[in-house]
Amino acid sequence: MTQNPTYYYCLSWFFGYKKPGCKSLLSKLKSDKGDIEVKKYLMEKKFIMCLSIVMCCLVVTVVHAIETPKYTVIRSESDFQIRLYSESTWMSAPVLPATSFDNSTKTGFHRLYEYIHGDNLSSSKLAFTAPVLTSMPSSGDGYVVRMYVSDRFQGKPPPPNPELKLQIEKWKPQCMAVRTFSGFAADDNIYKEIEALINSVNRRGEDGRSSGTIQDKGSYTIAEYNGSSHKTGRVNEVWIRVSGLVSEGCPPSQ
Repeated sequence: MTQNPTYYYCLSWFFGYKKPGCKSLLSKLKSDKGDIEVKKYLMEKKFIMCLSIVMCCLVVTVVHAIETPKYTVIRSESDFQIRLYSESTWMSAPVLPATSFDNSTKTGFHRLYEYIHGDNLSSSKLAFTAPVLTSMPSSGDGYVVRMYVSDRFQGKPPPPNPELKLQIEKWKPQCMAVRTFSGFAADDNIYKEIEALINSVNRRGEDGRSSGTIQDKGSYTIAEYNGSSHKTGRVNEVWIRVSGLVSEGCPPSQ
């Protein structure tokens, strides 16, 4: 082979060898297979790795292409944010009677899944969006699972088939205190995260750095951004409505 050592080093990276052993490896391959076979072997490995990189890039592109509700961060603290969410349309699935967070989320999501896959009066298929919201109203009557309506149908989503018992909701601009947490959102950890967010917002108020007023401490929302098959790097949030930051764009009350 006439290529310089840098060539060997670059190609050796594609099949997992570091520079110190690169020359000895290639020498062994040359003695066993000859120059032509070595070149062919290395180029095959290079092609496989390049293809893998391209596929990874495509996966990342698809993930980032998922539509989400629009918002502006108007205040950012070390452990939470205050976000101003724009006007938006959601499809909601009330789950009655109230059971567990886990079971209610699964039940409500199944109905929403059917809806976006064509179980609506126009048989339209809607793009999958994130996050999936599970809310517990202060009345404690039951959970409500929501999905953001894709941008194509914002403002005028196709009506759901009656048997799904879904409701169209139109949200006005509103401010949310948001805390992020990892792992799987479940009955055994969400209440700790809710309490931590409430304490953080209240603590800022006691320090004279108001982050708004929590409107209803008994009402909260858990936002989940990943499917159940996504085991690592999961992103979840707690949302609680706040008001009072009028100068920064939040409505005085909601």
